[in-house]
Amino acid sequence: MPYILSLDQGTTSSRALLFDDRGAVRALAQREFTQMFPQPGWVEHDPDEIATSQFAVALEALAQAHLQPSDVSAIGITNQRETAIVWDCATGKPIYNAIVWQDRRTAEFCQHLKTQGHETLIQQRTGLLIDAYFSASKISWILDHVPQARQLAEAGRLAFGTVDAWLLWKLTAGRLHLTDASNASRTMLFNIHTGRWDNDLLALFNIPASMLPEVRASSEVYGEVSSVPGLNGIPIAGIAGDQQAALFGQRCITSGLTKNTYGTGCFLLQSTGSRAVVSTHRLVTTVAWKIAGATHYALEGSVFVGGAVVQWLRDALGIIRTSTDVEALASSVPDNGGVYFVPAFVGLGAPHWDSYARGAIFGLTRGSTAAHVARAALESIAYQVADLMDAVQTDAGTPLPELRVDGGASANNALMQFQADILGVPVVRPSMTETTALGAAFLAGLATGVWKEVQSISNLSHDQRRFDPQMPRFQAEAMRQRWNEAISRSRTWEPRLPENSAMK
Repeated sequence: MPYILSLDQGTTSSRALLFDDRGAVRALAQREFTQMFPQPGWVEHDPDEIATSQFAVALEALAQAHLQPSDVSAIGITNQRETAIVWDCATGKPIYNAIVWQDRRTAEFCQHLKTQGHETLIQQRTGLLIDAYFSASKISWILDHVPQARQLAEAGRLAFGTVDAWLLWKLTAGRLHLTDASNASRTMLFNIHTGRWDNDLLALFNIPASMLPEVRASSEVYGEVSSVPGLNGIPIAGIAGDQQAALFGQRCITSGLTKNTYGTGCFLLQSTGSRAVVSTHRLVTTVAWKIAGATHYALEGSVFVGGAVVQWLRDALGIIRTSTDVEALASSVPDNGGVYFVPAFVGLGAPHWDSYARGAIFGLTRGSTAAHVARAALESIAYQVADLMDAVQTDAGTPLPELRVDGGASANNALMQFQADILGVPVVRPSMTETTALGAAFLAGLATGVWKEVQSISNLSHDQRRFDPQMPRFQAEAMRQRWNEAISRSRTWEPRLPENSAMK
């Protein structure tokens, strides 16, 4: 039986999963690694710890399954996106910690780019909005703030990579400096239409082209592991950013199919096929994957506070003991009792994009209870996803047949039923929710002949639970109208900064 090993390198832990040719998990290992916060708004990781933790869990997964490297057909890599690592090509050592996608140290620089009028150019070329979230400003910061970094870069000594490229470099003892198109599309330096690094954007961010990895397909044999005893000889054959891998793992291969991942935040992606749809609702246009020379695109929207609102109920209010307790508490009342909760703790993401909004609870009366607040908190997740879905459908012009879901909060049956009711379409949850790692396995297995074609992956049997809408549409529409009123009242709560203050 062929096996595929997925390296699932996330923001807080490294995981490794072994899959068989039916897409079933045969082994799983996980290890957390250190989170560093050197200053307010700064988030860093140790690149060497990322690599050592990832390789350790890979070896652990093989040991669990009593397999040798020769038993594994391929390795697929999926990774936290946008996180930037810069290392010395001569020594293989990072010159600075990895600057994580959550890091906000370059927000003022990004605001400066906006005031200079570069937003249209960047959106047209990359499909992205100017934000510290993406990699380009992080690279610039490292070059400007690490001693001798810029001189080394100009001399061709430095390499940049997102986490996938760093792992590939380490797995092959520096022989391969590659990334795939999905990760490249998250850097704010990659032209998603030409499929190449953009010289104008490199000049704008003052980044030497010699630093950048070669961009390859998401499914092809890049090389073999040569520097990790116990993994040596295994072909590395698939790479995709985590959300794109989840889209592929959910088999959203046909244009119009959509998945939402319910994590700390929510990430909604809709496949748009060969069309790179330009968003008019400030969504992100991204490369989903590139296979056999064909680039597949997606529209993406993000909710800042999804499952995190449940953590807030637990940690800040103390009305639940564990996150799983929220479903029973919320279900103990028949409805929200007129309570609406806007969890804009860090502003509102797509499609509202209001960094001045703040969290608010509306409709409280003497009869309101902890259960009503818990129910309103859960419902807020579904409303935010519905807002994203409206924007995606307007941009893509494609009706939503169903929403495929994964992530921790998708295990909450009450939330999934409410999501179906508010959207008015079925919500489909797979029984095996490791869709991110599965997507990486699919990509690697395609390149090595475990699966002959993309359609054969779609045809694999998989158990799932379907939540069909039950709420009358007039009721759902009335509730969404009240949600919209709550959103409008929570916006612009914080005073706006004076013009041009971002550079002071």
